[in-house]
Amino acid sequence: MTSALFVTAQWLAEHQNDADLQIIDARMAPAGQEHLRDMHAEYAAGHLPNAPFFDIERLSDRNSPYPHMMPRAETFAVAMRELGIDSGKHLVIYDEGNLFSAPRAWWMLRAFGVERVSLLAGGLAGWKQAGYSLQTGDVHLPEAEFEAHYDRQRVKSVTDVLLISHEGTAQLIDARPANRFAGEADEPRPGLRRGHIPGSLNVPWSELVDNGQLKPEAELRAIFQRQGVDLTKPVVASCGSGVTAAVAILALTALGIKDVKLYDGSWSEWGSRDDLPVATSH
Repeated sequence: MTSALFVTAQWLAEHQNDADLQIIDARMAPAGQEHLRDMHAEYAAGHLPNAPFFDIERLSDRNSPYPHMMPRAETFAVAMRELGIDSGKHLVIYDEGNLFSAPRAWWMLRAFGVERVSLLAGGLAGWKQAGYSLQTGDVHLPEAEFEAHYDRQRVKSVTDVLLISHEGTAQLIDARPANRFAGEADEPRPGLRRGHIPGSLNVPWSELVDNGQLKPEAELRAIFQRQGVDLTKPVVASCGSGVTAAVAILALTALGIKDVKLYDGSWSEWGSRDDLPVATSH
């Protein structure tokens, strides 16, 4: 019941009408651009055929003070059924082509027990560049079967991370850009302190990506090692709000690393609290 992490546009074009396959659009605006871009309108203006819009903002826990926190399993399952997404099918996810948000959708679906989830290499941009057709407007699919079985082991809380930071029982990696990690630049979300979790290692997500897909495995391995990550030891990934941390998790998964967790609150939680320690510079 495994599937390739990535599929090509050509493969997807050949298989898009398979009864056992479903395409999902998971575009989202980067932090700071949420109010400047209407992602639903961008989706409606052109998306892959029969691909419903997996709105990460809307599908997150709306009751949390922090952005993009995991929802309750039943809430997520109901939303997926309404979108017509079937947990038993091979799901192929794409974003605009920057590999920014599709990994978060991939990670969410895997955390809720979906077995077969792949990402479209190159995303929407690659699909368009290859000359394949788009569909406009909303997609209305019949209600689907979706069983959500949440794997809590995949997520760490702020208390877990504080303990790890103190005791070094796992490696904390931060996927934000280097200048934000070092405390040299403001966060795109207002009200957050500058800096990073003490003891964490910086692996900027954008360094892992090239043309909407992960860099080759040898390059990925070299990047993690250069940043001080020991690939034989447990890892907990974070970022600004738990979205691009999934890019790092995806890259580690591509390298066959299994003991990788997500700190879902990420810097949106840690950086908003005055009672937690903060480090600056590299």
